[in-house]
Amino acid sequence: MKKIDRIPTNKMERVAKLVTTGVKVGGNYLKYYGEKAVNPNLTKDKLHEDNAADIYDGLKELKGSALKVAQMLSMEKNLLPQSYVDKFSLSQFSVPPLSAPLVRKTFKNYFNAYPEQLFDEFSPNSINAASIGQVHKAKKDGKELAVKIQYPGIRESISTDIALVKPIAVRMFNLQGTSDDYFKEVEDKLTEETDYKLELQQSEVTRKECEHIENLKFPSYYPELSSDRIITMDWMHGIHLSEFCNQETAQEKREKVGQTLWNFYMFQIHQLKKFHADPHPGNFLVDKEGNLIAIDFGCMKQIPESFYKPYFEVSSPEVLNNPDLFTKKLYELEILKPTDSPTEIKFFTQMFHELLTVFTKPIHKETFDFSDPTFSNEIAELSDKFANDKVLRKMNGNRGSKHFIYVNRTFFGLYNLMFDLKATIRINDFEKYMK
Repeated sequence: MKKIDRIPTNKMERVAKLVTTGVKVGGNYLKYYGEKAVNPNLTKDKLHEDNAADIYDGLKELKGSALKVAQMLSMEKNLLPQSYVDKFSLSQFSVPPLSAPLVRKTFKNYFNAYPEQLFDEFSPNSINAASIGQVHKAKKDGKELAVKIQYPGIRESISTDIALVKPIAVRMFNLQGTSDDYFKEVEDKLTEETDYKLELQQSEVTRKECEHIENLKFPSYYPELSSDRIITMDWMHGIHLSEFCNQETAQEKREKVGQTLWNFYMFQIHQLKKFHADPHPGNFLVDKEGNLIAIDFGCMKQIPESFYKPYFEVSSPEVLNNPDLFTKKLYELEILKPTDSPTEIKFFTQMFHELLTVFTKPIHKETFDFSDPTFSNEIAELSDKFANDKVLRKMNGNRGSKHFIYVNRTFFGLYNLMFDLKATIRINDFEKYMK
């Protein structure tokens, strides 16, 4: 894979890159409509493939927030054509790395020392490269270490990237009139992800709080070999969760990993009220014994009690089956607003009742079989239904508290990982770890 010697960091360079990408996408559409005129039966499959490739090629050079958006979209398997999911999935842990000279320069800038001065051994070639940083293998005092180095200029470009992505997101997801709180929430979380001192602190706290969960492992972290832009931890032996899902044939091991993953998330959400909000397969490894290894805690979400309580109450059978209570919870969650018309109240109440009835099915069972395609198909059908709803398009799509962004993203991501694992889960098994 070609290495990168420089990342565009100023606003004009990043805008120019996105404009160039836009021109390529426009050319793809012109080509498609020209061919469509000759062949009316032509599908959009090739158009989606070309657009996905061009968009990803542009974003991977920008890295940072722009590439993180692709990573987040790759988890929304029911919202995008498969071509986009396949291409954007590469952003999870496989993008062009920084060249060795730039790695040394970056290390010197961030740590005031070259890597060979701090470690007994340091591989100049990265093992994994993703949206915000890349990982190198090192050794010190006989220990195998993973050293994550943040790309230069990433933190400084976040606000620019959000400003560039915002109008696109507004058009794509019908977010006219969306509160700036939504975009501020995303910007704040991305900014936190670039603070490696914060990540180290969050990693240690999560490890200590969750290390009693069976079959779950964490690396140890080394503050003396870490800084604002560099973080050093144990090298953990295993394969990425996506590789495990593709390779493992033993159902017993799949269910061991799936149960551990489910327990890990439910314990964080219900006990700690703060959880790992980036559940993509690049953040998890599985070792030979089938233990789950959590390796990245840059993106953590705190759930305030004022959101936690109505969020989980609204999907309970008691509330779902009580129209007055259900409506009350929708107001508490800012899904319904005091300024809504009777038409809007009726429409969004019915819409969210249908969504929650389907989306919360797993948590109402003692066990749930994620290998059964019925549930994932129901979610896909609902996504398709609302994506093509002409009435919804005319309404203000800005619904719900800003806390929905990362809480819902986490559940969607967790569900998708469970679909890939095809595991049957004991839903309330996590309660044995509760204090």
